[in-house]
Amino acid sequence: MSFRYFLAPLQRGGGEAVIPLPDLGEGGPVYPGDDPVVEPVIPLPFPGEGGPVYPGDNPVVEPVIPLPFPGEGGPVYPGNGGGNRPGTSRVRFLNAAFSYPPLRISVSNSRFASRLGYASVTGYGRVRAGYQVVTVSSASGRVYLQKNLPFQTNGLTTVAVIRTARGLDLLQIEDRCCPPASGCAGFRMGNLAYNSGPLDVLMNDGRVVYSDLRYKEVAPFRSIMPGAYRFFYADTDLAPMPPYMGIDTLDPAWLDSYPPMETFGSLYLDVTCGENYTVYLLQNGSGRNNIQNLILVD
Repeated sequence: MSFRYFLAPLQRGGGEAVIPLPDLGEGGPVYPGDDPVVEPVIPLPFPGEGGPVYPGDNPVVEPVIPLPFPGEGGPVYPGNGGGNRPGTSRVRFLNAAFSYPPLRISVSNSRFASRLGYASVTGYGRVRAGYQVVTVSSASGRVYLQKNLPFQTNGLTTVAVIRTARGLDLLQIEDRCCPPASGCAGFRMGNLAYNSGPLDVLMNDGRVVYSDLRYKEVAPFRSIMPGAYRFFYADTDLAPMPPYMGIDTLDPAWLDSYPPMETFGSLYLDVTCGENYTVYLLQNGSGRNNIQNLILVD
């Protein structure tokens, strides 16, 4: 039940009826007081109701239209970045899916690679930053995988197509790193060999550069001095080198020697100053620890 009330006119001393003042915001003339020259004043509207605003004592100032309440529409000041376009990210794709035919790769509605063979990698291309759907299919159009991946603005990544027990999957790998120290290069290894167990990366003299490098694991970059190197892959219980320690060359006589334990693969690498080397271990057969090297230089 609504409740309403009314006010009757008040009586002045001379018996003349007086019109009561309106409630605030209801509009209507306001009693001017004892000065008969003053004209009735229209009250200002409530904030946000629109209408002209009293300009003050300056007669040149035009009435000001109040801004709408937030979310009610109307133009919004764009700030300093109002004209910027969405950012982009740089990405390349690596086919590490052993025994699969060449792959077709699309990012959202754009074709990125038509026939990417095994142990091959594309160059870097640009995609729109944000979440994008990556589709992996055969060259004939059979879809193997669709996955939503995040791409950061100004990012630099490698997306590897890898095998799993349920089929294919995508592994996103960060490629951006600090520039190599003066007079040095950068070096890291990643295990993308589906048929391998945890492995150690050793030098000729038995030093362990990386220990227990597992499938889908990519080691961080390490500083390496220019020169010729030979690394070996083995399964040992040796402790790795401290992470802060750089990799330096050995006497050339060590290049043809083997560490004193059983190995199942090796890598010869000639390092140049200022480069970043990423070595991916890929499957090279159906047997346990049948692996091959894929060397990428950035």
